[in-house]
Amino acid sequence: MKILITGGAGFIGSAVVRHIIQNTQDSVVNVDKLTYAGNLESLKEISDNERYMFVRLDICDQHALSELLSKHQPDAIMHLAAESHVDRSISGPAEFVQTNVVGTYSLLEACRQYWSTLDESRKKVFRFHHISTDEVYGDLPHPDEMSGELPLFTESTPYAPSSPYSATKAASDHLVRAWGRTYKLPVIITNCSNNYGPYHFPEKLIPLIISNALEGKPLPVYGKGDQIRDWLYVEDHARALYTVVTKAQPGTTYNVGGHNEKKNLEVVETVCALLDELCPKTSKYSEQITYTTDRPGHDRRYAIDASKIEKELGWKPQETFESGLRKTVEWYLNNSEWVARVKGGEYQNWIEQNYEQRNS
Repeated sequence: MKILITGGAGFIGSAVVRHIIQNTQDSVVNVDKLTYAGNLESLKEISDNERYMFVRLDICDQHALSELLSKHQPDAIMHLAAESHVDRSISGPAEFVQTNVVGTYSLLEACRQYWSTLDESRKKVFRFHHISTDEVYGDLPHPDEMSGELPLFTESTPYAPSSPYSATKAASDHLVRAWGRTYKLPVIITNCSNNYGPYHFPEKLIPLIISNALEGKPLPVYGKGDQIRDWLYVEDHARALYTVVTKAQPGTTYNVGGHNEKKNLEVVETVCALLDELCPKTSKYSEQITYTTDRPGHDRRYAIDASKIEKELGWKPQETFESGLRKTVEWYLNNSEWVARVKGGEYQNWIEQNYEQRNS
């Protein structure tokens, strides 16, 4: 197969690209705008592979997308390009609407036109795989609010997004389903829980805590830190996404989760304990924990029921939260120079000097 991946220089996208090039015989065309969170260093180990190609392009540029599809003739699209940071969406929602909604529309239209030119045999195998989030479902009852067995997000859970980020992802999910139903485009959707692992941009919780801890800065925790998330190691997610794009039937949706419900404070304390072990100092890292005002519309609990993908496609996570988090902390300790370059803006300056963005 030849797979075109949007957002393939991002955190999850780069893990998918690495997985495909290193573990299959498929080829990849990586399309990425290279915004602040896109990083080609995460693909350095496979960048010279003959089955890999990178193109810098904005997915809102429908004409350029159409030319790219016509030129490379992919057998599948994996759409990961998105603005994804909730706090940024609260302070500046316009960019999220543009990328997540308008960008997905532009990609769908370019793919629909491309798909219509394929012969019947290629039409049958073609897939448009849209990668989304569990945040589109809103939140679930918290253990503080009810007793007994707590509900989980399933593929039929109604949408109830809380933030501008999750609302734009919900909108993009709806667009994908509409293009599938109206135009018969062979679409698949996956909704995943919180990812963590190597190459995560240091504004997200786990890399932020690691970075701040090592720099002696406060470790910010929203509210009481009792918000619950399901955590999924990014390489497990990459395996899941490849399984879906190669095995799932058009029109299906799968939830992908790690079976690891943890309170945010528990995550921060576990990171601190690992740092105490792996990079000890005179005081405990947990002494740097500070509590900050909770953000607006903060969902209290997410939890994924991933039984459908396990039953139908045979995928389940290989990493426990403990094993995955240890690998993550060790990676950041061994790659402090990468963190410094990203946080200092050196990498983004290098991008602007070495890559022209295509805008027709």
